[in-house]
Amino acid sequence: MRRKYWTVAILLTLAACAPRADAQLTSSSDPLVLAQKQIARYLSKLADLHCLEIVTQQKLNAKGHVDETERSQFDYLIMMNGSDDEFQLNESRIEPPDAKHKSISTPMLTTNGISTLLLVFHPYYSNAFSFATGREEMLGNKAAIPIHFAHINGRRTPAALALRGREYPLEFQGTAWMDEASGEVIQVNASLMHDMSDVGLRSMEIHVEYKPENLGKETWTLPAKAVVDVTTPRQHWRNTHVFQSYKSFSTDAQQDPNFKVHPDSLAPPGSETSKPDVKEQQ
Repeated sequence: MRRKYWTVAILLTLAACAPRADAQLTSSSDPLVLAQKQIARYLSKLADLHCLEIVTQQKLNAKGHVDETERSQFDYLIMMNGSDDEFQLNESRIEPPDAKHKSISTPMLTTNGISTLLLVFHPYYSNAFSFATGREEMLGNKAAIPIHFAHINGRRTPAALALRGREYPLEFQGTAWMDEASGEVIQVNASLMHDMSDVGLRSMEIHVEYKPENLGKETWTLPAKAVVDVTTPRQHWRNTHVFQSYKSFSTDAQQDPNFKVHPDSLAPPGSETSKPDVKEQQ
């Protein structure tokens, strides 16, 4: 039986660089600068973080009702490799050995790296987007400052559609909401700027929520939930990623001082570079 996966990914590969000297916004209280600091702080913590990821893949029919559902859970972490000038982020998903999956012949959607949508604020990508800060809004019970963003045509983008061995850059527009009290982005919504039906992608909606997590003596605002809704001329999928039970290696792990660690043993099993690709199984 042939089973096809569509893959949509936030490309977890970028060059590390210092904030631009000619940045338009330099005030430390400016929402855009605070968002840039948040993604930089998050990347600096990646090597210490791991969590439980629960993924729900759904295939919807023309009326929006769910036809097929597949659920999985993983021990999830993102590793950073490279030098100070350039680095690569690698996703690792380790599924429990006793995990079971029902046989589904329906094509399902694979989404990778969606929780890192904040990369639009990273200095490497921020000059590829236009930004506009809006007036204060209430998001839930919190006062939040909206930051609207839109990709500038012809410039780099952190997202791509992988289809039949090719990668198609995705141009996004959307809004990030920053908690006025903490100065941290707590929600991001994004969508395609243009119809891409010529390559089979009609629409894409992304919703990411970030929540504070206590890790030892520190509190970090980390991805809590990501929802991706994708339609093609004939298909409709929705994937939900829930991130919970965050732990920090630096605060949760204690090493025996008599145990020697060799460099070859540092990479956890099951790790792989999150390069988008369409996978087909027989």
